[in-house]
Amino acid sequence: MPHVRVDDLQLFYVEQGRGEAVVFIPGLGGDHHLWHHQLPAFAQHFRAIALDPRGAGQSDKPDLPYTIEEMADDVAGLLEGLGIERAHVVGASMGGFIAQMFALRHPHRLGRLILCCTSFGGPNVVPMPPESLAVFTQRTGDPATDLRRLWAVSVTERFLREHPEVLEEYVAWRVAHPQPLYAYQRQLAAALAFNVESRIHEIQAPVLIAHGMEDRVVPVENARRLHARIPGSRLVLFPEAGHLFFIERAEEFNRVAIAFLKGEEPSG
Repeated sequence: MPHVRVDDLQLFYVEQGRGEAVVFIPGLGGDHHLWHHQLPAFAQHFRAIALDPRGAGQSDKPDLPYTIEEMADDVAGLLEGLGIERAHVVGASMGGFIAQMFALRHPHRLGRLILCCTSFGGPNVVPMPPESLAVFTQRTGDPATDLRRLWAVSVTERFLREHPEVLEEYVAWRVAHPQPLYAYQRQLAAALAFNVESRIHEIQAPVLIAHGMEDRVVPVENARRLHARIPGSRLVLFPEAGHLFFIERAEEFNRVAIAFLKGEEPSG
């Protein structure tokens, strides 16, 4: 199984394709499977790598406090272990926190940066709606039920209704690759402590900010605030799409993101 040792941690990853490296970082509780709509498309142009962050998937899950700084350093360690000097980075939600921190802590290793459905953290973000927050913080004890509740607030009602098979595939994967509750709580605590608002302007890499306009987890105004604070950044909003817009609108997102990473003007 493909693992890289980073200090005393074993990180799991998958990869497809050849060329410039692109690293995909999932959000809270997620693993590399979150990006399975992206990897084949990106692999036609890049060396596409998706990792399981510490505490999730098939990576180690130490029962110790996690920080976003450590998780960003894990990404740098993964690149080091794979012999990759520089990579583009795509992060979603908490993965976007990790991607921002990577950009700040390891700027020499970053090519271009894509921030999906995320924020700069801290007190000046638009918070998660209470009904969504309850889903993320109150567990029923049944993994499949909890996953369905999470999915229901992470995509639009229309997508949920029209593509039940995507939900079932997601639930089946996550049930087969469970995350212990303590590890979820460690990740959540790290995410809640994240705040780079005062430093976000320091990012020098080209940045694309992408967001679903119907996001009920990280409201879309957060994307606009990120865009306003990162000089030269580009903002692309996807109508009729929720938090997991890169699944709901995978073909459109892939087209825009690949063009951006190639240095072309994004469209759509």
